[in-house]
Amino acid sequence: MKTTQILTAIIILIVNLGHTQYVIKDGAELLNLKKVPQEKAFVDHNGPLVLSGEYLYYSIHCFNAQTNNPSKISTIGYVALVNEERDFIFEHKIKLNKGHGYGDFFVSTDIPSGRYKLLGYTQWMKNAGLSQVFKDNIIIINPYLVDQSTLLEKKPDAPSSISTDAISVSDSSTITIRTNRSKYLPRDKVDLSIKNYKGALGHGFYSIKVKRKEEIAIPSSLNSVTYGNAYFNADKEIKQTIGDSIFLPEQRGELVYGTVKNSETGLPAENLPVVISIPGKESLLKFSKTDQNGKFYSYIRKDRKNPMMVIQVEDKSKTYTIEKGTPSPIDLANLSFTNFRLSKEQAEYIKNRSILNQIENQFFSAKPDSTLQSNPIDIFNGGIPEVILLDEYTRFPTLEETLVEVVQFAGFRKANTSEAYIRIGQDFKSYDEEYNDFPAIVLIDGIYIPHHEQIRAFDARKIEKISITRDQFRLGQKEYQGIISIETTNTDFLDTYTAKNSLVVPFTQAVAKKNYFVQTYKTEYTSFNRIPDYRRMLYWNPLLNIADSDYQFEFFTSDIEGTYEVILNGFTTYGKPLHVVKEIEVVNPNMN
Repeated sequence: MKTTQILTAIIILIVNLGHTQYVIKDGAELLNLKKVPQEKAFVDHNGPLVLSGEYLYYSIHCFNAQTNNPSKISTIGYVALVNEERDFIFEHKIKLNKGHGYGDFFVSTDIPSGRYKLLGYTQWMKNAGLSQVFKDNIIIINPYLVDQSTLLEKKPDAPSSISTDAISVSDSSTITIRTNRSKYLPRDKVDLSIKNYKGALGHGFYSIKVKRKEEIAIPSSLNSVTYGNAYFNADKEIKQTIGDSIFLPEQRGELVYGTVKNSETGLPAENLPVVISIPGKESLLKFSKTDQNGKFYSYIRKDRKNPMMVIQVEDKSKTYTIEKGTPSPIDLANLSFTNFRLSKEQAEYIKNRSILNQIENQFFSAKPDSTLQSNPIDIFNGGIPEVILLDEYTRFPTLEETLVEVVQFAGFRKANTSEAYIRIGQDFKSYDEEYNDFPAIVLIDGIYIPHHEQIRAFDARKIEKISITRDQFRLGQKEYQGIISIETTNTDFLDTYTAKNSLVVPFTQAVAKKNYFVQTYKTEYTSFNRIPDYRRMLYWNPLLNIADSDYQFEFFTSDIEGTYEVILNGFTTYGKPLHVVKEIEVVNPNMN
């Protein structure tokens, strides 16, 4: 019931969204916003030291700041890397499932050596400022650059907003990590066991990493327990008041919003239908309407396949200016960085590690990660379309002629006029069903075509196939009869698409979910026997949902000897942070 009240409060407010940030108008709105708990986030990662040619892996956990339970408020989180000039190296959009998500970033040779900060947040968290945002140190060393002055110079002491004391806090009373041995040979199998001794008290979401222990002194990373202490006093609710601007949460998916103005008068365009298309073979279509201030909004809930967006106003009687809204960035003025600096004694270690990275990357194609396939998008909403492959028919020069000669049940009405539209014949379900003259929804490569007369003469030789369904649809406040989806041979309609009152803009995609590669040597003769193995990260499981008492995993050591740490970080469903560490050794087989 409480969750329903929170979501209702957000929906009441979101309908008035227009500006980059929403302005609290009165006491009733402020009260609604106060009902929505603030959030906080923890980002587990394989840093803090990363060299060029290595991956920065991370998982993000988002919590209700009042209960410490996984948040049900935001469905989108963000992980970003920032340099000392406060420039964003990347800002990844992460889809959150019950408050959790993950991703990675390849550190290329374009990124200079330096001290960086890893940030984790949601749009809702940004209302509390930098103090609410997760922050941790990342050190990047790029050995391919001659100039290493950034890390060689001594920085003045800078106060840190959070505690990062190098204290290894472990809790093995609830969950333990066990391996079948403590010492292993290179390319040896390790049996890893996760035991939950407290039943429901140990249930929760965790990440597991097995990485080579750093050979040089580096700043410590926040683990789940030190994070819990550092962010214990995070804001529990927004502190803004009437007249202040706030960021609204992305509660039902990726939030799309913007403004429509009359180009001649510059005034807001009120009560105008707005259509948002995500192009591609698995396209998405969203309808909205501007408010009295010319503002519109919509949510994209499904996993879209295209990083572009087409925003269109259907009214063609006037010329409009469309602007897509962009959230304001976090104020990073008070962001502080570690005092870490390189020494000459570390040069040989960095050189050797870099050489091994280069060799490992040469064989990357033999050890690929796989991208998880998201649920397919059904543009026909469950209907079974009729598919016409035009190469199986006599070709006609225009779309209008093709509909007449090849496609049944579809054609132009009011032909040869500026009001021409494509009509799909009704598939009558009963003898007394009323006849309608509704237009069809028309898509070309997933792009919504608001005015059908513009495509009557479209070159049909560019079309590969046409799919139609005859079901009736209601989108926004308008009725449609059927969908006709036209796919071009090169799926390049967007490249040349121009239409009055339309805007084509990039729309950052969420990070794709992956199954991370796990090296195996299960047989004596394997294709990997001749391939070098210089992995420092032996195992990475970004999101383990512990809902039982016993979990078994296996991984294989690499050719790099030394001490490895098996680290479990995470939180129970009750919000308790758990951090467990176990060390194993990989030793030279020739040693006695």
